[in-house]
Amino acid sequence: MGEQLLQLLFSGLTLGSIYSIIALILVITYKVTGILNLALGEFLVIGALLTVSFKSMGMPLIAASLLAIIIVALLAGVLERLTVNKARGASSLTMLIITIGISISLRGLALLIWGTDTYSLPSFTASGPIMAGGAALNPQSIWVFLLAAATLICVNTFFGRTYWGKAVKASVLSPIGAQLQGINLSTISLAAFVFSGALATTAGICIGPVTMVTYDMGFMLGVKGFIAATIGGLGSISGAVLGGLILGLLEAYSSGLISSGLNDAISIVILLAVLLIRPEGILGAISERKI
Repeated sequence: MGEQLLQLLFSGLTLGSIYSIIALILVITYKVTGILNLALGEFLVIGALLTVSFKSMGMPLIAASLLAIIIVALLAGVLERLTVNKARGASSLTMLIITIGISISLRGLALLIWGTDTYSLPSFTASGPIMAGGAALNPQSIWVFLLAAATLICVNTFFGRTYWGKAVKASVLSPIGAQLQGINLSTISLAAFVFSGALATTAGICIGPVTMVTYDMGFMLGVKGFIAATIGGLGSISGAVLGGLILGLLEAYSSGLISSGLNDAISIVILLAVLLIRPEGILGAISERKI
């Protein structure tokens, strides 16, 4: 029983780190633009699938990954110029619907190009599973942990300790005041989408060896990332990581100890509970006071 619980802990931490990364990207975009970009999951999937395609052409994994990151970052920037930027000043609901439309379009594009097959990416390390206490840990999971930790540290440093990070927060809190200080809101929005596309692709390449890659996996990953961000507090960077870990652990233990069919149901129940009991999220109010 102890070995099973430890194995579920490893699985939950891996899942939680994946959700944390997606939630972090979502929160970053929200803090910078005030927009909930629900197309992030599709950026992740297209980036991973592009890497698979470039790798199949004989390119080294690093070169294939860098090329995929650049392409998806540019794609995210182009889509921001053609959609979000054109609707600037519209309501939050309108912006949300626009990102959902982008998500659906990108999913259809992925289906046309890569079909319904399941693809895999090679692990970053060729070693076998790491054994601890009778449980096995996939070495690729360590890379997922490191990416989540590095993203958290870099984003916290950017928003808390740099001039540009504080300028970005100011542009969301007071757009008119930010413009009077010479901050170009359009440029900041473009940079946020380009960065989110690049980071989402990096996440897709990192988790691809763990989860495999299909054209339609982005939607559910995006939903789980949104639920994780909501649990922790939609404006809280640390809350995104906390929410992702909580969601991943609860899914792993409910799946392993009760039924594997409960994964999605558990996520929805947690989301509803948070919205009813603490709508601002676990660290939402704390984050707002810091700002």
